[in-house]
Amino acid sequence: MDIKKSKIDTTAVTRNLNDLDGQTGNIYESVVVLAKRADQISTELRDELHEKIKEFASVNDNLEEIFENREQIEITRGYENLPKPTLIAINEFTKGKVYYKNPNKEIGKF
Repeated sequence: MDIKKSKIDTTAVTRNLNDLDGQTGNIYESVVVLAKRADQISTELRDELHEKIKEFASVNDNLEEIFENREQIEITRGYENLPKPTLIAINEFTKGKVYYKNPNKEIGKF
């Protein structure tokens, strides 16, 4: 993922609701899209982190080994410093990078 390279604010920012409901026409639908995208991002980041940490796993963990593994600590710190998945999802949504589809609207159901 190129999340690590992007410049996304890591703090919460007050948003204009008109910016969020502009694409869908409904603020609640926009929130659902954002929540689902944030879940996807969270899952991707978690899987990526587990893959990197899996390299350091050993069969017999002792206390000294856990504290001496600096590379693993640096990897986890890097992921801790990333913006939260919700902030990434909002950034992608406002820039029009999120594809979504509402099957109820296409059929005509509400």
